Amino acid sequence: MTDSVTVGSDAYEQYVEAGDILTTVLSEAADRVTVGATHLEVASFAEERIRELGGEPAFPVNISVNEEASHAAPGADDDTEFGEDMVCLDVGVHVDGHIADAATTVDLSGTPELVEAAEESLAAAIDMVEPGVQTGALGAEIQDVVEAYGYNPVVNLTGHGMDVFDAHTGPTVPNRGVDSGAELAVGDVVAIEPFVTTGTGKVTEGAATEIYEVVSSGTVRDRRARQLLDDLEQFDGLPFAARWLDGARAEMSLTRLERADIVRSYPVLKEADGELVGQDEHTLIVTEDGCEVVTA
Repeated sequence: MTDSVTVGSDAYEQYVEAGDILTTVLSEAADRVTVGATHLEVASFAEERIRELGGEPAFPVNISVNEEASHAAPGADDDTEFGEDMVCLDVGVHVDGHIADAATTVDLSGTPELVEAAEESLAAAIDMVEPGVQTGALGAEIQDVVEAYGYNPVVNLTGHGMDVFDAHTGPTVPNRGVDSGAELAVGDVVAIEPFVTTGTGKVTEGAATEIYEVVSSGTVRDRRARQLLDDLEQFDGLPFAARWLDGARAEMSLTRLERADIVRSYPVLKEADGELVGQDEHTLIVTEDGCEVVTA
């Protein structure tokens, strides 16, 4: 569960700073999503721009296209270009571990209503946020708006709380109505992120993986893998991209660390029917009279 953040505290100011950086970077990166631009160009631009503005990436920039919903990120030699695609950009920024997380969808496919459904469902959920509201009620509101557009929410992806150097903690914010759910309290830091699809509304794991995270301590016999594990300390337990690593043997070392259950990989998540997915997301802090959206 996320720690409570007091308005005016150092932690509060760092969440706000991370949100300000993210708002700028997400807008600038979205403007670069055009037919013929490459996924790697956009991701690299966003990650470097975050650093220029005084933050650090909280996770690799996710660029999910068409049926992809999450965990899609370009590799070091990726020359994939945008075509007439549905493009979801999911970006995270941290300032001293205090994380802001936001996403937007750029429609190059000619399906603007899908983007609108994601945006409107997020806005409706945010309007409901106040101390004491149940996260299941937020999910019901998201579902109602999405279904009114004739689409389905992705039910096995959710919003989430955030804590210092932890991008995904409680409470879970579902994208459909559920009877059970957490009660939001003043000071909670929460990312609400509706995923909307033209399909039936579930995602499954694909084969591609570019994003990893250290999940446990441990040792391995291989010298290069041990050296890589030392190098991974720079990410403070947050997800990282394989292309961020130096050395030609990093891929093999990552594989050894994963087999030892020290590192976890995040395969790309895809809509089960191969249908389009749109996403919108904001980070907010629950206040006494509602919430403050730090990524808007």
